[in-house]
Amino acid sequence: MEDKRIIDLFWERNEKAVALAQAAYGSYCLSLAKRILGNEEDAEECVNDTLLAAWKQIPPARPDSLANFLGRIVRNTAIDRLRRDTAKKRGGSEADIALEELEETLAAAGTPESVLEQKELSTAVSGILLEFPPAERNIFIRRYWFLDTVPQIARRYGISRGKAAMILSRGRKKLADALKKKEWIE
Repeated sequence: MEDKRIIDLFWERNEKAVALAQAAYGSYCLSLAKRILGNEEDAEECVNDTLLAAWKQIPPARPDSLANFLGRIVRNTAIDRLRRDTAKKRGGSEADIALEELEETLAAAGTPESVLEQKELSTAVSGILLEFPPAERNIFIRRYWFLDTVPQIARRYGISRGKAAMILSRGRKKLADALKKKEWIE
């Protein structure tokens, strides 16, 4: 079933919307949550939390892409869960490592104080990423959105681990330089 119809069912407050969203995007959400959390049971709980959040957010939200909408929710839910679960002890999960890499790039930006600032920063980062060559942009997104490991990226794109790591390092520097130029960070 197409996204528009599922979203319409959410708007009608029809419980079939949740089942259809699960059928259409459940495995996508589960794989993303598993990649972040490394645990199937926790990932399944995140997917359930994601569907509940979608039920609460639609309406008033009317996403253009249900896959992107659910992907963002499950990713944020899984990251929040990971942070909560590892608050007392620093873990070495792939999500922790990837987020720490980006934190170093964006550390000077501080925490945006309003939703508007967050949206503006997100728009700025998206615009900067659009200026990356497509292969570099895809590698960057695989690492920092989908949280692929460097070896996974190297295999996916048929490059060495060192080259993948170098592309990511240069990408973080490009991002930081562009954000400095736009005065998002110092």
